[in-house]
Order: sequence, then structure tokens, then C-alpha cells
Amino acid sequence: MIPNTAFKGGEFLIRPLLKEELFIPEEFTEEQKMIEQTCMDFVRTEVIPYLEEIDQAKDSSMMVGLLDKAGELGLLGTSVPEQYGGFGMDFNTSMLVAEAVGSGHSFAVALSAHTGIGTLPIVYYGTEEQKSNYLPKLATGEWKAAYCLTEPDSGSDANAAKTKAKLNEAGTHYLLNGQKMWITNGGFADVFIVFAKIDQDANLTAFIVEKSFGGITMNEEERKMGIKGSSTRQIFFNDCPVPIENQLFKREGGFKIAVNILNIGRIKLAAAVIGAGKRVIDTAINYASDRKQFGKSLHEFGAIQHKIAEMTIRNFASETACYRAGQNIDDAIKSLKAQGLSDAEAKLKGVEQFAIECALLKVHGSETLDYVVDEGVQIFGGMGFSAEAPMDRAYRDSRINRIFEGTNEINRLLAVGTLLKRALKGELDIMSPAMAVGKEILGVPDFSASLPDGEFGKEKKVIENLKKAVLLSAGAALQKFTTAIEDQQEILMQVADMMIEIYVAESLLIRVEKLVELGKGNEVSKDCAKVYLHAAVDKVSNASREIIQGFATGDELNVLLLGVKRFTKIDPMNLIEARRRIAKASIEKKSYLF
Repeated sequence: MIPNTAFKGGEFLIRPLLKEELFIPEEFTEEQKMIEQTCMDFVRTEVIPYLEEIDQAKDSSMMVGLLDKAGELGLLGTSVPEQYGGFGMDFNTSMLVAEAVGSGHSFAVALSAHTGIGTLPIVYYGTEEQKSNYLPKLATGEWKAAYCLTEPDSGSDANAAKTKAKLNEAGTHYLLNGQKMWITNGGFADVFIVFAKIDQDANLTAFIVEKSFGGITMNEEERKMGIKGSSTRQIFFNDCPVPIENQLFKREGGFKIAVNILNIGRIKLAAAVIGAGKRVIDTAINYASDRKQFGKSLHEFGAIQHKIAEMTIRNFASETACYRAGQNIDDAIKSLKAQGLSDAEAKLKGVEQFAIECALLKVHGSETLDYVVDEGVQIFGGMGFSAEAPMDRAYRDSRINRIFEGTNEINRLLAVGTLLKRALKGELDIMSPAMAVGKEILGVPDFSASLPDGEFGKEKKVIENLKKAVLLSAGAALQKFTTAIEDQQEILMQVADMMIEIYVAESLLIRVEKLVELGKGNEVSKDCAKVYLHAAVDKVSNASREIIQGFATGDELNVLLLGVKRFTKIDPMNLIEARRRIAKASIEKKSYLF
């Protein structure tokens, strides 16, 4: 249903990104920037000074109070339609809000759970009566929301849940019985989105459950590695009576709700960790400026400059890719609405179209933040290991992001699996380009071929070739294993990593090209794009070789490896000097560069 002229989800692997197709954060309007500033000011004044108190709180009253204040500012209604008391923001603006509050540690988690997985199922799947009843209260924060999907024996395999729903004799209520765990906001939520199986159904059904319905008990707060200020409970439903009109969507439609809401949660998490990363980078740069060793500031040492530069490059790259996908989703939503779909249907299908990118960016963002906080600890040295210094909390709180919204392993497999399914359905023609690449490696290289247009013509050619490396290695693996490829998880994970690096490197390169044309780019931003691209080439090269060596032998192995060598070439550059320039600019600014 997406027009041929629009980017389709997963299509980045077989067609180039044009600069007019890429939205960059520098293009946000003044109104959007004001919304962002409001969120950042709230976190700076209401959250950051009280992080220790939030983590050490004996109950949830402090977090509830913060959510109440956020509700008064409208921060809980960003994605709720205006007719129900929200702001009805477009997708990329809601991403900007997620980034702006992303440095709020446990508060960011609580807010995200409320506004995302707690509220959006009703926004997208609720009846008019359900929306009118619940959304105004959720948008203001009068009621808080939680999402009850995970169970002790069903994490990633959500449809294996054992919670049951049985209609009472009067036919007026479903009685819920079962156990849910790792429920964010569980200790104070007024409304729960609960997934259960009716009778002997094979698939889940979703219900809107009010705490006041009764039959709900819970364990004490979980003791966690990080996000200690976030309420996390096990919740038990014991003949909890739920009115039949509180069934959400259709019977056995719960799994579809879970999948689609998780797509949104993944890319919103990718946005949130960008904001967290920026704050860590700011803190690390300032510490490196203030801390003296051997008569010099830490930032004068090359080893520290390398860290500051890499932290900056990776966060900059992740940010760029995130808003590229966010705008693609917005464009798809507009197109679908123009075709007659309702606002809710268009938003769901728009996000679903880019489920591959949502999964890949969740992986990249969470692993980028883990890298950033780890290097932040290292820059602080011994103080980084002290709970009295800020890196302790940043390090601990970051780790959950690789597990939230589906583990990174599941997301890697999901992204590649979805791509293959779309190829088999004919929605994406992956095999034709893959076969063309297979023929190309048997021919003589065309050294006379012209480079793509623009200042970064050589770099664009590198991206084009990296895509061929993926098609070559993944295509050969698919030919070898056919449908059994789904059992080759090590190969699929490597394919996902190559897809991530190509998507992010291309996004960053085109962003910088666009910045240069707008007069906002400089040598440092060019350095960032080129350094990232060099790292991407190494990763794609290594992953391609590992895939091929995992199944090929003899002449086939040699031919495929020669193909990888051809498609993973890049002109050398002085990466050390480039990182020094990036670090110097960051140190002079005393904060994250972009």
C-alpha cells in the first residue's frame, strides 16, 4: 500500500538514499524545538537533581509525583489524539520527546512505559467508548498505565503465555487468572493492558484492566541491577473480573497488538538512548577537562581523545539513522491516510512497514549507549567505579536497554526474518540484485564506471559496494540452506549486523552531505561520517567472511571471498588525526558536538 516512489521498509539494502529523502534533526521546526526544550528543562530541573532520592525511595510516591507534574505540562499526551486531551503529535516529534527525556534514567523508563506500551494499545486498538473513557485520564496523568505481557515461562515467546480468561456464567465478565512479571509501573498503575488466552485459544487476547476491579495482588518491588527508581513488580490475577466491553480489539488479536506496539517501543527506545548518550558525553568531556594527571588535563591525552571522538561519532550516527526512520514512518502514515485509512490504522501500518528498521535501530542505539557509558566510566577512571560519581548510575541503567522491547538477539533475528519473508512474498525484490551480484563477481571489474554525484561520490560508491557484500554473502547462504536458514542463527545475526552498519553509515553520510549544502556542515562532521564508514567497512568485511567460511569450501569459498574483498574496499585515511579533530572540537565546545 506504500507508493512505489516512497521508501519501503527494508528497501535500503537495494536502493540508494537520496539527500532529499532524508530528514535530519536540523530541520525540526521552532515549535518542535520548543517542545524538546520543555522536556529537557523538566528533566534538568525536576529529575536530575533528585536521581539518588528517586533510586532510594521506599515507595513510588516520588515517581508518581513526577509523572503528575509531567502530565500537567502535557508530556504524557504527546501521542494521544487531541479529541481525547492529548497533542496528537506526528511520529518524529514523539521521537524527539523520547530523546529529550531519555537522560532521565528511571523517570524516562516510567514515562515511556506509561505513554508507550501502556497507552498506545488503547489509542490504536480501542473502541470509541474505550478511548473516551481512558485516554483523557492517561493523557493528563490522572491515571497511570502499565503493560502486562511477560510471564515466568514466556519472555521472547510471548504467545506461550499461560494467563487465562474465562467468561463467567452471567456472560458479563471475563475472570482473569495468571501471573505476570517484570511489569514496569506495576506498583502504582491504575490501568493495565493484560494479555491472556480465552479458554483453549491458541493466541492471546488483550484486556483493559483497572486496578479497582479487584482480584489483583503483587509481590514486593524487584531488586534490579539498574533503573532502581522504576517500579517493577510481579502481578497476580486471581479471578479478576473484567467487563466484556473491556476486551481490547478482537478475540485472539492480542499477539498482533503486542507485536505492533513493540515495533513502536523499539524505535522510541532508540531515540531515548540518544538523549542518554548525549548527557554521558557532556559529563565525560567536562570531567576530562577538569581532571589533571601528570600535569596535564585528561583531554590532552590521545587515548582519551580517541574515546571522546568515538563516543561522539557513534551517538551522532545513531541519532541520524533514528530520525531517518521516524520520518519514513511519518511519510508512510500520510500516504496511507490519503488512501482512506483511519488515523489509527495508518499509524499502525506505517510503523509495521518499517518494523525491520525499528528492530535494527533498537539494537544499534542500545549498544551505542552501552559503549558510550562504558567509555564514560573509563574516562572517570577510579571515580567511574564510585557510586558517588555519575557514571555508576549511567552504566547500570544502560544495560536493560539491550533486553527491553525484545532482546537484541531476538531483534536481529526478527529483522532478517522479516526481510526474507517480504522477499518471498514479492514485496521486496532481494533475489534479483543478489543474483546480479553473483554474476558480477565472475566478471571483470568495471574501473571506468562513474561515481555517484556529490562531494561524497567515493563514499557513496563504498556504501553501494557494501550492500553488494551483504547480498553476496547472505544470498549464497540462502542458496545453501534454503528454508533451513532460520536455524542458522549465527549467520542471521551477522547479516543483521551488516544491515545495521550499512543503514547507519549511509544515513550519516547523507546527513553530512545535506549539512554541507545547507552551510551547516564542517570538516569535523565530515570526519565523523568518514570515520564511521571506515569502521562499517571493517565490520561488513569481517561478517561477510565469517558467513561464507561457515558453509563454503573449495573453489566456491575462494570465489566468494574474492567477491567480499572487491566489495569492501575503501581509500585509506588518517583516522587518528580525524578523531583528534573531532575530540578537539568537542573539548572546545565542552559538550556533545551536534
